[in-house]
Amino acid sequence: MDFSLNKIYHDFKLIEEKYIKEINSKARIFQHNKTGARLLNLENDDDNKVFAIGFRTPPKDSTGIAHIMEHSVLCGSRKFSIKDPFVELAKGSLNTFLNAMTFSDKTLYPVASKNDKDFFNLMDVYLDAVLYPNIYKYPEILMQEGWHHELNSEDDEITYKGVVYNEMKGVFSSPEDVLYRKIQESLFPDTTYGFESGGDPQYIPDLTYEKFIDFHKNFYHPSNSYIYLYGNGNLDEQLRFINEEYLNKFDKAEINSRIEVQKPFGGIRDFKAEYSVSKEDQGKDKTFFSLNFVLGEACNDELYLAFDILEYLLLETPAAPLKKALIEAGIGKDVYGFFDNSILQPVFSVVVKNSNEDKKEEFKKIIFDTFNELVEKGIDKKLIEACINIKEFRLREGDTRNYPKGLIYYTKAMDSWLYDGNPLSHLEYEETFNKIKIALTTNYFEELIKKYLLNVKHGSIITLTPKQGLAEEKAEKLRLKLKEYKSTLSKKELKKLVEETNSLRERQTSPEKKEDLEKIPLLSLKDIDPKAEELPLEETTIGNNKLLYHSLFTNKIVYLKFIFDSKTVEENYIPYVSLLSAVLGKIGTEKYDYADLANEINIYTGGIGYSSSTFIKNGTEGEYLPKFIVKAKVLIDKLPKNIDILEEIILNTKMDDKKRLKEIIQETKSRLEMVIFDAGHIVAANRLFSYFSPVGKYEENISGLQFYKFVEELEENFDEKADEIIRSLKKVAEAIFNKNNLIISIAIEEEHFNGAKENIIKFIEKLDDKVLKINEYKFEIDPQNEGLLTEGDVQYVVKGCNFKQLGYEYSGSLQVLKTIISLDYLWHNIRVLGGAYGSFASFGRSGNMFFGSYRDPNLKETIDAYKKAELYLKNFDVNEREMTKYIIGTISGLDMPLTPAAKSEKAVAYYLSNITKEDVQKERDEILNCNKEMIKSFSSLIADAMKENYICVLGNSSKIKNNKDIFNNLVEVFK
Repeated sequence: MDFSLNKIYHDFKLIEEKYIKEINSKARIFQHNKTGARLLNLENDDDNKVFAIGFRTPPKDSTGIAHIMEHSVLCGSRKFSIKDPFVELAKGSLNTFLNAMTFSDKTLYPVASKNDKDFFNLMDVYLDAVLYPNIYKYPEILMQEGWHHELNSEDDEITYKGVVYNEMKGVFSSPEDVLYRKIQESLFPDTTYGFESGGDPQYIPDLTYEKFIDFHKNFYHPSNSYIYLYGNGNLDEQLRFINEEYLNKFDKAEINSRIEVQKPFGGIRDFKAEYSVSKEDQGKDKTFFSLNFVLGEACNDELYLAFDILEYLLLETPAAPLKKALIEAGIGKDVYGFFDNSILQPVFSVVVKNSNEDKKEEFKKIIFDTFNELVEKGIDKKLIEACINIKEFRLREGDTRNYPKGLIYYTKAMDSWLYDGNPLSHLEYEETFNKIKIALTTNYFEELIKKYLLNVKHGSIITLTPKQGLAEEKAEKLRLKLKEYKSTLSKKELKKLVEETNSLRERQTSPEKKEDLEKIPLLSLKDIDPKAEELPLEETTIGNNKLLYHSLFTNKIVYLKFIFDSKTVEENYIPYVSLLSAVLGKIGTEKYDYADLANEINIYTGGIGYSSSTFIKNGTEGEYLPKFIVKAKVLIDKLPKNIDILEEIILNTKMDDKKRLKEIIQETKSRLEMVIFDAGHIVAANRLFSYFSPVGKYEENISGLQFYKFVEELEENFDEKADEIIRSLKKVAEAIFNKNNLIISIAIEEEHFNGAKENIIKFIEKLDDKVLKINEYKFEIDPQNEGLLTEGDVQYVVKGCNFKQLGYEYSGSLQVLKTIISLDYLWHNIRVLGGAYGSFASFGRSGNMFFGSYRDPNLKETIDAYKKAELYLKNFDVNEREMTKYIIGTISGLDMPLTPAAKSEKAVAYYLSNITKEDVQKERDEILNCNKEMIKSFSSLIADAMKENYICVLGNSSKIKNNKDIFNNLVEVFK
């Protein structure tokens, strides 16, 4: 239907309406008369509809009140009074996105679905959750999600427990996260940004129930809300629902959620902080430096986009002059930065990692010397063109990876809307881009550097140093603090703590009432398309090579993959395959030095990437295909130039540039360290698979802890090993880049296909065609249990095996089992009762399976819970409605909307893994036909799997050592 300005629709007044060509959407801004609630609608042809409600939630301390509230409101509400409606939705809706997010100054609750009925169900549950949560009735919700004193008997030691408490212990185990917290703390001592909205574990136990409730009363009101509707839904019906079911029950309220502006310091302030390393670690080359600048305000559209480009120009592209200057001066082994434009006063930061404390002044001097030089001599115009082009390409492509496009637009809108600006300003980027493009002929960026970075009025410099045994020191202080606290309690008070612990446990373990569970809205199986989506793939040839063609609307972008068999690489050179992917494109060639090469790539393409990957052959006993993939995306008219660049990189890379090679190896090691802290569950799971699976062993060598150790050793002994590294890289490149082991994949509209083929043929003709030997890898599979020791405060606990080796077969019903185990059994036992931030199960077609936990305070207790999953399945007894719920939740995971690039990627993965469309349909049929008897029958699989006793735990050194009898080996992760 048509909407008219200043007219009222279900008590929403239309204030503004306009078409935004950049995102192909009609935008409407509404205000709700009765409450003052703001609402933004982006109408378009996207069937992946998004709803979100957000609140401005500035914290006044570091107790994590905003973060704990985000968790807690999703633990039951007025209409949906069960303990975990969020999990019930995850189990049984067709959502394409379901989550909640805490930022420094706002909390967002977004959901997405392609199904209209499901979309309204999701809106209903989320609106009821945020406006009518059960936190007022059950203090135990704060105890579970936030923190509580845990005391099971009067003789036990008191401990702290809580989901957010343990999540943030995990966050603060990473030095990068400690540094980021200190940046905001240093720059904004007088405003909300000086506090940790996620919660600092040191202060989380200061949060009282009274303050918690007051926070909700103050900020979770429609008058403080920012509501969002995106996609091709029925807007009139959506507005009616939101008003009649929720908003008209409220009156307008005066809410002071205003965020104050930090007054400039008049210069740069100096700060120091520490992070923990092991007692054996001497701390050499482990200092971080960060120089930070506050830049204007978020509602400045031009600055918002210009500094995003400038940060990339200075610090991200291989041609980045500031990064280059710091690396070449030997200040540190890795340099990166960020521009945080999602706060009222955006921040630009330069970070150096793996340095030493005595280099601080030099760090600062080089930064300002580089800025001065860029202003005086000017920035290379080709570099400017490259950085503008790559940023514009990414914006126009609209590839949002795993997030719905509509959600990305909501967060961009909030970057101005939250601060009383126009929510559309950052979505209408074309005019702003055109203003910035004058930088190609003027000193535009030089003037920005001069105004905001050289004439700094508000900044900080932080030195983050390693301290031996700091984690143990803090743990002991906490133990003594709690011991002293216990000594002050009377017998009566101790008894009360035990009663509170038991009361929480009783609430957590009590079964839900059937009538309450059935209040959660649920689709029927009739709402699900029984037919699996067919991914476009036509197998043809190009010369003597296979060509996989994906006919898709790509908006004139070519998505190209050159897939080389890497089994041509000898076994002892396997880690060099992954190293090669890190080197290509970042080191010079015969024609270009590495900076010029980066500019060519960014001017003429949307990016070129390299990766070592494995594809497990469906229906075989562990047979897998290792591949080296070269990926490019480019506008069709620039494809010839893209092919020229690829040819230059593949055939003419100068591996013997020792200086540059060393820099790349140092940066690779640094980035792997970040992954180990942020994705410990993946690191532990990959390590686990290497105990019993050849493909696991291979992947451990190209991306796991084994690869990290390989890179660490190369970096440590680079000077002695440089010639050997160069020879090895050349040998591996020669074994891979050959037309006899190449498959090509291309996604493009049909009208451009033949022209693209002609360009690809030119590339293939340049490749070597000598006969290659295909190697059969014979890894020593070494069954073991390992404790991977770090200074982190939490664990990532993984246990699993290969169920095919035990005589079981894969079926789609295992994916329903995954839903049930992950979101029911493990969620309840590992997260709710155990206090871990996350828990999950995985069952692959290869037979590799695992149970895992994320940011887990426990270790042995978690393993014991895994072992008892067998009993849970033996006693599994649900009604038809509950079974339907699990099936729908499983299908939801299969039916995520895919971009053209993702569709071609998935189609290639299926092709290489020998997964046919019949296999995909069979899996879907098995999911749709799954029943409780099938789930019960898996108890024997789980029992046998847990008896295999493969365990890998990455986590706190002391905790693992205290449980050393579980492990065969203890491995120090970081030297």
